[in-house]
Amino acid sequence: MKILITAGPTREPIDPVRFLSNRSSGRMGYALARAFVKQEHQVLLISGPTSLDVPDHVDYLPVESAQDMHDAVAHALPRVDIAIFCAAVADYTPVEVAPQKIKKSDDTITLTLKKTTDILGSARSVHGFTGFLVGFAAETEHLEAHARAKLIAKHCDMIIANDVSQSGIGFDSHDNEVLIVEAEENTKLPRDSKEHLAHHLATIILQRHASKRGTE
Repeated sequence: MKILITAGPTREPIDPVRFLSNRSSGRMGYALARAFVKQEHQVLLISGPTSLDVPDHVDYLPVESAQDMHDAVAHALPRVDIAIFCAAVADYTPVEVAPQKIKKSDDTITLTLKKTTDILGSARSVHGFTGFLVGFAAETEHLEAHARAKLIAKHCDMIIANDVSQSGIGFDSHDNEVLIVEAEENTKLPRDSKEHLAHHLATIILQRHASKRGTE
């Protein structure tokens, strides 16, 4: 099986030395890559900047910005069976990037931002991906409602959601707790290490993919 996984944050440049980003460590995506490799699947890991070691036996493609990640994903999608969008991609990017370092002068500064390309949302509608599509949702409230809305809006087979407002899980943590949202059911996986959760998630995703293929 050929599996695409995105991981980590993106960086949206403001000037040559500054950027907009987020707190994603990339650990969940990297753990998923290792889990699928352990089950002898072929994995392409497209990752934003992290401090993590690249998992053994994966095809690794580093990217920086949301546009970089979008372009890499668009190129890879036609050749994979399962696509798992775990990366925390920036929703907005500066309209203009200063060619030189912005010097401190006025008391305030205004940045004008524009939406980035919706990578998950374009997988089916723009790129015509017909495989098994998994998105992640990092939320701070109304976890199930937001995840189910994303499932429908992005035409996903599955959304894996976690509440990043809880201390000790999600961003910057080795542990996580997730809610798997699908069309007909929800499945909660209790708090555990991201490595252990990744193995459970990989098994569930593979089972759901096989079921979907069997009904087509």
